[in-house]
Amino acid sequence: MAMEMRRIFLRKCNGILSISSFHISHSYSYSSRRSKVKGRVVLNFEKLKCLDDAVTLFHQMVRMKPLPSVVDFSKLFKNMISMKHYSAVLSLFREMQKLGIQIDGVILTSVINSYCMMHCADCGFLVLPIYLKNGVSFDVVTFTTLIRGLFAENKVKDAVELFKKLVREKICEPNEVMYATVMNGLSKRGHTQKTLSLLRLMEQGNTKPKIINYNIVIDALCKDGNSVTAINFLNEMKQKGIHPDILTYNSLIDGLCKLGQWGKVKTLFSEMVNLNMYPDVCTFNILTDGLCKEGKVEDAEEVMKHMVEKGVEPNVITYNVIMDGYCLCGQLDRARRIFDILIDKGIEPNIFSYNILINGYCKKKKIAKAMQLFCEISQKGLKPNIVTYNTILQGLFEVGRIGVAKQLFVEMVSTGPVPNLSTHNTLLDGYFKYGLVEEAMSLFNKLERKTENIDIGSYNIIINGLCKNGKLDKAYAIFEKLCSMGLLLNVRTYNTMITGFCLQGLLDEAKDMLRKMEGNNCLPDNVTYNVIVQGYLRCSKINEMVTFLKEMTGRGFSFGATTAELLVEAISENPSIVDMLPELHAEIKK
Repeated sequence: MAMEMRRIFLRKCNGILSISSFHISHSYSYSSRRSKVKGRVVLNFEKLKCLDDAVTLFHQMVRMKPLPSVVDFSKLFKNMISMKHYSAVLSLFREMQKLGIQIDGVILTSVINSYCMMHCADCGFLVLPIYLKNGVSFDVVTFTTLIRGLFAENKVKDAVELFKKLVREKICEPNEVMYATVMNGLSKRGHTQKTLSLLRLMEQGNTKPKIINYNIVIDALCKDGNSVTAINFLNEMKQKGIHPDILTYNSLIDGLCKLGQWGKVKTLFSEMVNLNMYPDVCTFNILTDGLCKEGKVEDAEEVMKHMVEKGVEPNVITYNVIMDGYCLCGQLDRARRIFDILIDKGIEPNIFSYNILINGYCKKKKIAKAMQLFCEISQKGLKPNIVTYNTILQGLFEVGRIGVAKQLFVEMVSTGPVPNLSTHNTLLDGYFKYGLVEEAMSLFNKLERKTENIDIGSYNIIINGLCKNGKLDKAYAIFEKLCSMGLLLNVRTYNTMITGFCLQGLLDEAKDMLRKMEGNNCLPDNVTYNVIVQGYLRCSKINEMVTFLKEMTGRGFSFGATTAELLVEAISENPSIVDMLPELHAEIKK
């Protein structure tokens, strides 16, 4: 019904909607009682700490004589939304309707916003007839809320269609916030050019772009790595008298840091100071993150010290970024030191703090310390998330602690987050690694029945695992099934099968697979040829090996360490191989 209402609205938005299916009680006429309000109690919404407080206050309000103003009810709903009690807002609104209490556009927008925050934008359209029934006009806020809700559910086409209809049929005049909502929705999904076009459209209309609109475009361009155009927009803003703000500079600094353009970053910092605009904690976090990504973690620590000197207190994100930087460099002692400083400063570490350090320990195979941190999470009142579990599982399999990994997975299914594709792939890979083929196939069969939990990466793990465990026939059967399903196979799938054939000495089958992949528009890569050349070398089939080696070098590929080692060994036994392949002779001379 909700979807149908949305379709009706999009067709007849400026007409009269049918509301026969909506029973709306007669509104309480507050205006007629306004003159009787004397010494009305001022309601203190700041004291609301939880849902129970809000519901209790609501029931007190509806028993007051005279009733509080509609503005007070609006404030209550606004507070409840800020506490994320969306379903409770809807429930209390229905009570208001039953009691015949006056409602206005602010309250109705709060109801629509609650639906949208619950990812039920279609239900938000069901509220529109209530506007008409109560003589409340739709406004730009109403439609901006609906557009934002549609984008949140990734209904990009519907959001854009609604926006276009509003403009085309002059249902309401979009303001800079509505434009910003559409632009932000488009840019977050990679539609940078459409976002830019919308800014240019604004320039031609009555609503001229403001800083909020320019910031979205600049941020989108920076995320695309197009810092040159982004800086051009900065200059364009200045020429039009639109002053950049801290968000503008943060986006530009972030984009330039990712490109390693530190000279331009320094220029922007100087420009900010000249404008009496001082970097905030977000600016410094962007800078420290950029430095850490380039391995300049000690420089990032210096930036953090500079923050403190300038009166900007580092937050948990700052410490997380530097911890991650040290973990990426393999300096776990320093990462742990940052973690301890974070706690000493009275800043509560979040789940990301733990995940960063746990990942660092797992990468170094220090699983005991990783597990210690994992157990600490719940003691600190936090909950491990999907990343935590996946990281620990990966670490346990790396060190061969299969029993603990299985136990942890059972715990995850029972009390933790729902396992995702990465979780299952980790399990499959781990089972095969330790020869647990039956357990791997049992899990695979369960996943295959739920097609949303498996992709080509999972199939690659299965085929590779079967090949390495001597189950080449089963691997090939799955490969053939994938072909018959019309699934788009990637180069890794073919390489896995070719490797399996070569390890078994089935070189004709490997060659056929190479030709098959070319016929299916999946071009072989460097790995493909190295595997085949190694296969022929191991079987001492030198003439065939030379043929593929020529083909390999002709396509611009080079042989890896294993291939080189096998070649040297073959040449030591048969020096004439060098004369058989001039390209090889030239390569050896290098």
